[in-house]
Amino acid sequence: MSFTIKQSALATCIDVSNSLVYKRSPSIRRHPFSPVLNLQNIPKRTNVLVSKPLHISSVESIGKEKKPVIQCNAYEADKSEPIEAAEQVKSEAAKRVKIGIYFATWWGLNVVFNIYNKKVLNAYPYPWLTSTLSLACGSLMMLISWATRIAETPKTDFEFWKTLFPVAVAHTIGHVAATVSMSKVAVSFTHIIKSGEPAFSVLVSRFLLGESFPLSVYLSLIPIIGGCALSALTELNFNMTGFMGAMISNLAFVLRNIFSKKGMKGKSVSGMNYYACLSLLSLVILTPFAIAVEGPQMWAAGWETALSQIGPPFIWWVAAQSIFYHLYNQVSYMSLDEISPLTFSVGNTMKRISVIVSSIIIFHTPVQPINALGAAIAILGTFLYSQVSDHVTTNCGTALCSKNTVMFGVFDLFVGPSFNAYSKPPTIVQCLDVSFESCDI
Repeated sequence: MSFTIKQSALATCIDVSNSLVYKRSPSIRRHPFSPVLNLQNIPKRTNVLVSKPLHISSVESIGKEKKPVIQCNAYEADKSEPIEAAEQVKSEAAKRVKIGIYFATWWGLNVVFNIYNKKVLNAYPYPWLTSTLSLACGSLMMLISWATRIAETPKTDFEFWKTLFPVAVAHTIGHVAATVSMSKVAVSFTHIIKSGEPAFSVLVSRFLLGESFPLSVYLSLIPIIGGCALSALTELNFNMTGFMGAMISNLAFVLRNIFSKKGMKGKSVSGMNYYACLSLLSLVILTPFAIAVEGPQMWAAGWETALSQIGPPFIWWVAAQSIFYHLYNQVSYMSLDEISPLTFSVGNTMKRISVIVSSIIIFHTPVQPINALGAAIAILGTFLYSQVSDHVTTNCGTALCSKNTVMFGVFDLFVGPSFNAYSKPPTIVQCLDVSFESCDI
């Protein structure tokens, strides 16, 4: 079987193929099964060796031009797809591996933080100071990053900080309330109650903002509320202060999301820098209240007691819980650049499961079967809620999205048309509230 094509067409294809083959011999060697080409009148360009025949996928002429326009998508004879497609598959596989590394690091850092945080609170029951140290450590790390130009310094003005203030107030309340809860009850119980945040998100938006949601969203709240209630009623070491701390934290974080969504529209600060600014302002707000509620005298006395009981490792516990708090938040922000909101929601649900299970194992927390069932129902409800909210998001443009805002999973998402699993890093308006879910305990 043989065929000939026009000189200019073949010359163009050979020119393209030169980048895909190896230079080995001064003469062109033909594979036994490759087609016979008329090469007599073609100018000599490069000596090539074709170890596997290269096929021309298409030869097209556009309009009435005399010179044919050749599109050469070369691929090896034993391959089922063009080389470009194969490279794209490899690129997507590399992205999946990268996302997996982000998730594993995120979950691991979060587990380590919760373990050290609980150890510190057991030996040193001063949640206001512990919360202050977490914010102070993160703020210091970001200031150093800006000073050394590791991270880009944000461009802010007075209007930015004015808009950020109510967000910081809600963030401070939520952070302290969650830490107070951790100091009074088991880590697992705090996270079970924290999984009920979607219910607060929907209810606040419905009754305070007047937003409406489809029936499926309300139905998905039933297992969340039911699972949290069952877990609370059957908790062996139930404490009302710990329970109310987790509930207040849920409400505060929902309000924080609403304030940020309304106030930060149009701001050009990146998500990571926004969280750093939020930590700085929250630290300024929290410090005087921490001094007033607990005070240096109580801190000093408690510090001496903890050192006498635990020894030098206690200092590492305090440093570790502060450092890992910032690190796991930073990794969660990095993962937001690579994943979709639904993937982030599912990952956050799995994060809570990993924290609950690991804390039960490490601290030997007694768990009744009915209590474990309540936790499983609540976590499952959170997962179902994220799936339902994703379905609502895909139908944006209908009456459900009349305000262009969808309550999404365990966070609020300002819907952006280009936000997908492999898009460019989302803007602050698109994903700021998404990332906030990773900022709590």
